[in-house]
Amino acid sequence: MNTDYRLLMSMPGPPDSEPRKALLLVYPKIDFPSQPRAGRFVHALPDAEIEDAIESFRHFPELVAELTHGLVVIEFEVFSVERPLATLTPNGPDQYWPSPDDTRPELDKLVPAYRYDSVFVLWPQNNLANGTSIRAAGWGLAIAASSWSNWATYATVGNARAATWNVPRVGEVWLHEWLHGVCAFFAQRGYPMPAGDADGGGRHGYKQSPESGWTRYYRDLMTANVLENGRRVGIPLEMWPLWGQRRGARS
Repeated sequence: MNTDYRLLMSMPGPPDSEPRKALLLVYPKIDFPSQPRAGRFVHALPDAEIEDAIESFRHFPELVAELTHGLVVIEFEVFSVERPLATLTPNGPDQYWPSPDDTRPELDKLVPAYRYDSVFVLWPQNNLANGTSIRAAGWGLAIAASSWSNWATYATVGNARAATWNVPRVGEVWLHEWLHGVCAFFAQRGYPMPAGDADGGGRHGYKQSPESGWTRYYRDLMTANVLENGRRVGIPLEMWPLWGQRRGARS
């Protein structure tokens, strides 16, 4: 039976801020028949692994609010998909990810254009009990909003061990992937982003903190304070009210 959790951000934003809408699609099961050399991959996530991922996701809106000084409020829902994930899209030699083509039944049913600003996918990439996995280009992957994703930013994250979700900031992986899509939104509107956008911390002199992760860099990225070639780049804090595909549809 599908489970539809309605989990709303509890931290209020400014009086005139409009919450942005996000959806997390959880795929507990996978039956992928065509992985070269490794063969068929069939797996079902234990409930505890799903809860670990959802608990991490719950902290994503808190990070967004913190790093935008309370300007951006995210409201989100979590939907558990009953059908197994049966197809994946190649994105490198023997590498795959659940692209919008693979989640199309859910996108077209649950995510008509402009209903959500962002869509996230949790997928069973790893069988942690026996050590088998689907090879992928990274723990998470993301794309900008386009017609392919029904005009929502789109990010996928594979399952992981409980400790992995908590290091170093809970929710950071979701923030990181989301930022790729959001940076693209602002770059397309003429705001210069630092090289690598969400991946650019190291190349701009930032260090990953054992306590705060990359959030110092993300804060500067989300307030246009990353120094690159003598100028400050990133998302200007005062421009955040522009962000949101649903807002764009109404403008």
